[in-house]
Amino acid sequence: MAVVQIPGSKSVTARALFLAAAADGVTTLLRPLRSDDTEGFAEGLVRLGYRVGRTPDAWQVDGRPQGPAVTEADVYCRDGATTARFLPTLAAAGHGTYRFDASPQMRRRPLLPLTRALRDLGVDLRHEEAEGHHPLTVVAAGVEGGEVTLDAGQSSQYLTALLLLGPLTRAGLRIAVTDLVSAPYVEITLAMMREFGVEVRRDGNVFDVPPGGYRATTYAIEPDASTAGYFFAAAALTGGEVTVPGLGTGALQGDLGFVDVLRRMGAEVTVGADATTVRGTGRLNGLTVAMRDISDTMPTLAAIAPFASGPVRIEDVANTRVKECDRLEACAQNLRRLGATVETGPDWIEIRPGGAADGLVGAEITSYGDHRIVMSFAVTGLRTPGISFDDPGCVRKTFPGFHEEFGALRARL
Repeated sequence: MAVVQIPGSKSVTARALFLAAAADGVTTLLRPLRSDDTEGFAEGLVRLGYRVGRTPDAWQVDGRPQGPAVTEADVYCRDGATTARFLPTLAAAGHGTYRFDASPQMRRRPLLPLTRALRDLGVDLRHEEAEGHHPLTVVAAGVEGGEVTLDAGQSSQYLTALLLLGPLTRAGLRIAVTDLVSAPYVEITLAMMREFGVEVRRDGNVFDVPPGGYRATTYAIEPDASTAGYFFAAAALTGGEVTVPGLGTGALQGDLGFVDVLRRMGAEVTVGADATTVRGTGRLNGLTVAMRDISDTMPTLAAIAPFASGPVRIEDVANTRVKECDRLEACAQNLRRLGATVETGPDWIEIRPGGAADGLVGAEITSYGDHRIVMSFAVTGLRTPGISFDDPGCVRKTFPGFHEEFGALRARL
């Protein structure tokens, strides 16, 4: 059995940094993820005037409920979607002029539903070039609050940003959501807000967030469930066994639900109180599965789908087309390059027919600068010799040491 230590969750680390910056007092974050995305978020906070003390095992943040300590700042969000969406929202609660820009990849990703909602709340927010995209400038004068309607059908991060803002407004927020994707990520947000002293009331798709701010705390970051999925998939594909400590029945992250997909395909799965184990059984069944709520794991399933005994059809994942790249097409094109038969539609991908996958041929995988494409097809490489990557280093976005850790697992499996 291989025991794999997975770095902290990117999603949890980003939310924790926002909450720590907004809280009254000094917050200590234990075992945060150290990657390009989270370092970029922390650097953004520093640019806004927050103190962030970093050691290898913990970060300390001096919170400022009144908003950024500086009245002018220019923040570069790198490739980080959470940085690019959360930090302008945090800055809106302060007083000053704050400009945000991002990488070309992040500039292409949509932002308009969130910026429309912020404008509806009275925030002076201006897109400098393409409407609904970075770069943008926030001329902040605090946020009164009130009622707002939001379409979160492209990304749950829009809703999370507004939820996190709510306690910093003068009157609180009532958010009516017309559409929502990746709902488990919202549950992460609500649970973490609770740990920082805020209870959000929910009635269906209406969220009531009280004013009053956050309290500082000490918060431990759990391992990243999306990243764990590559290692669980490796076990299912090879007939090996992988245990990930720190992810169990109390885990916040919905992406741990990927192990249920692996179970349906034939793997044996044990979810304990503080660890999860996946053991491959030598078979992978085909299936049809809707992955709207765990869409970040779609490429992982696509990457092992050619080895199933029947077709694998993944549905309700339209939002994966507006991630770091169009992940549906990226998976399809790379799988075809390896020799698999693939079809796609607006919100689905089907890989078929199963059974002859060991006849796949090695090829260079086009990453499109997307860390999840590289990590997913690394799993394919366990059964297909000759796979390489045009940009293996893009994994630094969430897991700088991925190739070393996965190579060690390959040796053990």
